[in-house]
Amino acid sequence: MSAFWREVAGGVRLELLVTPRASRSEVAGLAGDRLRVRIAAPPVEGAANEELVRVLARALDVPRGAVELVAGASGRRKAALVRGVAGAAVRRLAAP
Repeated sequence: MSAFWREVAGGVRLELLVTPRASRSEVAGLAGDRLRVRIAAPPVEGAANEELVRVLARALDVPRGAVELVAGASGRRKAALVRGVAGAAVRRLAAP
């Protein structure tokens, strides 16, 4: 298991480093012990958080409702709970 995720009841918890106002929204590999996610949306009125949920749901092939931000809603360092996904799917996100 990598440091950026851990299995919890019903899914996985991801530790994230989010960069808003990027040129495009994408999962961009590891940044230390966190998964780096670039978000095109600005951090205004929750737009970046909404886009983050969409990006994670798309990357892990789960519905948006399965992704919940559980920490760091107003900062760059965030944590997300993703229900209904296994560790194997999460490991793919960190691949170069």
